[in-house]
Amino acid sequence: MEKLSLLLLSAAALCLSVQGCSDSKKEEQAQSKDKAAEQKLFIYNWTYYIPDQVVKDFEKAYNVKVVYDMYASNEEMFTKLKAGGGGYDLVFPSGDYVSIMIKENMLEPIDKNKVPNFVNIDPAVLKKINFDAGNKYSVPYMMGAAGVAVNTKEVPAGFEKSWALFNRDDLKGRMTMLDDMREVLGAALKSLGYSVNTTNLEELKQAKELVKQWKSKIVKFDAETFAKGFAAGEFWVVQGYAENIFLELDEEGKKHVEFFIPKEGSAMYMDSMVLLKNAKNKELSYTFMNYIHKPEVYAQIADFLMLPSINIPARDIRTVKPNYEISDLERSEFKEDLGDTIKDYNQTWQEIIVGE
Repeated sequence: MEKLSLLLLSAAALCLSVQGCSDSKKEEQAQSKDKAAEQKLFIYNWTYYIPDQVVKDFEKAYNVKVVYDMYASNEEMFTKLKAGGGGYDLVFPSGDYVSIMIKENMLEPIDKNKVPNFVNIDPAVLKKINFDAGNKYSVPYMMGAAGVAVNTKEVPAGFEKSWALFNRDDLKGRMTMLDDMREVLGAALKSLGYSVNTTNLEELKQAKELVKQWKSKIVKFDAETFAKGFAAGEFWVVQGYAENIFLELDEEGKKHVEFFIPKEGSAMYMDSMVLLKNAKNKELSYTFMNYIHKPEVYAQIADFLMLPSINIPARDIRTVKPNYEISDLERSEFKEDLGDTIKDYNQTWQEIIVGE
């Protein structure tokens, strides 16, 4: 009986040992899965806003996987995030939405010690930023502005590089402006010598009257097909983004285009990288932000978009001439969050579109 008891005890101990090993193995597997999950970076960015090769190179350099989703507007991005969708780590909102997301307590403060390449960003550019003064919540990604493209085969040389071009009777029926409230009203406000972020209702009223004049000369407000229409020769003068316009042109077509930022200035944008408060992969997010501002990486992105480089060292290693330089944006302003005045802008825009 005593030997039998010892045998039973030994068997029980062996069983517990085997069970313990099994539990330990399961725990290791679970930890391994968690670790693998931590090596995925979830990014939400604008459509076609970074070369695929940059993302692939990052994945290879750090042995990680980037899950990359795209959006077409700040509104689309914001609505999805507020609804709890996505599970993203990094997002690329424009300046006015950076400030909105800060107010909504959606963002994690940036630890610049973890983004040492932040020092490569032009201080003159940083000084222009009011939507996140001191960049407490954002790392600038790309800066630009809507300008004007002119078909020089159809429009005689010597035209004024001004928003006043949209008031020319001889170009009536051959022009388009963006279907974008802030861009069009911003152009009118700059033409009148006012800020694109004015909250003065009298200034806004004057801008409305100017836009109504432009409306009588243009074919339509169009933010989707303006570049294709311009490339096809249907429109001779369009307000739009250079990166969209030149993407639609072949090499011969590019020879007959002059793109400029009007002398009065424009509504400027800064798209920035922000870290969501509920991000699961914060350290990897910092690694990505820092990677983007490596000079050789940023030069690759600027060349792809043909936009000015806000990364100073990258300017010396670009291989593609940008469609305009930062100096051309001297009189332009970043769009800011308008607060409650946005309701007056919306009403003004509706009165322009549908008529009073």
